[in-house]
Amino acid sequence: MSEAKNYLEAIQEEMNQLINHISIANLEEAKSCIINAGKKGKRLHLTGIGKPSYVARYSASLLSSTGTPAYFLDGTEAIHGSSGQVVEGDVVIAISNSGETEELKKTIHTLRENGAIIISLTGNLQSSIARQSDFAIFAGVSKEGDGLNKPPRASVVAELLVLQTLSVLLQNEIGLDAQTYVKWHPGGTLGQSIK
Repeated sequence: MSEAKNYLEAIQEEMNQLINHISIANLEEAKSCIINAGKKGKRLHLTGIGKPSYVARYSASLLSSTGTPAYFLDGTEAIHGSSGQVVEGDVVIAISNSGETEELKKTIHTLRENGAIIISLTGNLQSSIARQSDFAIFAGVSKEGDGLNKPPRASVVAELLVLQTLSVLLQNEIGLDAQTYVKWHPGGTLGQSIK
């Protein structure tokens, strides 16, 4: 029981610290970049390796369901042909806690060479991935919350929190209302609650 309590307390501490360090100005800048690209017919993609790939997939779905069409890009497959889904002027959010994931560094290099705008989401603003990016957004923690301090737990929560905050900014910018939202989400209890 004490391990569970210690973990929850660690997560609470890490998220409180992160909330105090989230740069709304950086998120507003990212929002403007995504909105401006969309006005030119360009698309938004999210990518990551390992656990951040699941964060990318969820966030692409959340953004799409709240008015910002977004696409998941497999971070490993991107250097084996899948980067063809990204065209010049598209925006890619690349997620990596360390900012030093080798496969993602190669993917970002390829995407930049092909003219993509890169927004990195990382726990290390001095990392290779942050330096390769047009915009770098901090989503870091000092510890993962468990005894090993290795499996990505708190860092994943941090990435989700920052991307959800960005999704709120984008949703408000487009003026999403309940009537439009239910057109995209008619199913389930959520859809029924709006009808």
